[in-house]
Amino acid sequence: MKTKQHGMQDVTRFSIVVPMKNEAGNIAALVDEIEAACTPLGPFELIIVNDGSTDTTETLARDLARARPWLRVIRHERSGGQSAAVHSGVLHARAPIVATLDGDGQNPPDQLPALLAPLLSPGAPADLALVAGQRQGRKDTFSKRIASRLANGLRARVLGDGTRDTGCGLKAFRREAYLALPFFNHQHRYLPALFARDGWTIAHVDVTHRPRQAGQSNYNNLQRALVGVHDLVGVAWLLRRRKLVRPIEVTEGQDP
Repeated sequence: MKTKQHGMQDVTRFSIVVPMKNEAGNIAALVDEIEAACTPLGPFELIIVNDGSTDTTETLARDLARARPWLRVIRHERSGGQSAAVHSGVLHARAPIVATLDGDGQNPPDQLPALLAPLLSPGAPADLALVAGQRQGRKDTFSKRIASRLANGLRARVLGDGTRDTGCGLKAFRREAYLALPFFNHQHRYLPALFARDGWTIAHVDVTHRPRQAGQSNYNNLQRALVGVHDLVGVAWLLRRRKLVRPIEVTEGQDP
């Protein structure tokens, strides 16, 4: 499919999906930074998913889209959570490669080129489906960092996904491979394990992190802990139940 980019008709190389809930204070700067980081990479689109915001997030997003034909806005009438917002954005994406980042501004958009490069390269391995960011020097509260470290350690021991930081919003992946994954709430925290479950190769890129400039987090440590245990058990079950079988065409090239 095609989209208009900077006054020209070009094939969209990649899509950026940003879930947002009550991020009116962050949206303008984030869009500007994404434009600066991604324009040199070729035609792209940015999809902002308004996940049931009660502030002016959607109004500001629509205002920004008027001067940016590559910016699209999707709305959830009520909040479905980050995984639901990412899923909606990917469903609407026009490009075969999709990157995500959080809407709170803590994921610096200038990290996107490093995530996208392995997948956009002409020599990209056919089995590489996910490039996952891993935060260094996190700028969160001490309690949030400790809770995340404990959760990541437990997840790594149970799932063996080889990823130290699955909560990082900076990720890039093949759209079709993502849409083939089982979808559930909080899915975004288990993408490395789920991609590996389907036989895909995963790469990791260290990324920077910065403090939130406006607004407040939509989750607290207790909420994350309670849903995390339940989800971890479910994902472990999914991994055990998957039997990977690769079909081979046996009639290809046969004599007439």
